[in-house]
Amino acid sequence: MNSRGESKKKATVAGDPEVSLAEFIAKFTPAHAQLIVECRAELRQFLPGAIELVYDNYNFFVIGYSASERSSDCILSLAAAANGVGLSFYYGATLPDPDQLLQGRGSQNRFLRLPTVAGLRTAGVLTLIRAAVAQARTPLPAQGAGRTIIKSISAKQRPRRKT
Repeated sequence: MNSRGESKKKATVAGDPEVSLAEFIAKFTPAHAQLIVECRAELRQFLPGAIELVYDNYNFFVIGYSASERSSDCILSLAAAANGVGLSFYYGATLPDPDQLLQGRGSQNRFLRLPTVAGLRTAGVLTLIRAAVAQARTPLPAQGAGRTIIKSISAKQRPRRKT
């Protein structure tokens, strides 16, 4: 049980993570689902050696990009809910942000909203991604392809579509 008294079902290693991902993404509206797929493909190109850590949580569907299987090594993540898709920087509070793109006031995390995949391609966002990779505690592998790991699936979830 977690702090809300909800049970969490841990995903097993068995099964194809791509099939699970497709099931998670299918819960969203077609427009949000397409945006998630496009953003994931873009982030895969930017971070080819990163391990994708997938969480289908109570509040958000999250794909974290990490240098290892540890959540604490996560550099950034794609986060989706019924109201849209965002890019979250795990240590965003310490990133240089001259264009003031990052939102949030937490002591660690910062985020920005992605209404379209084009938001990932802007100079300011690319600079933030590069800075996040450069300051990562554990560096990303210099070569090789990453893999996808389903880390957890919450038994209870908020709706993935606006009602």
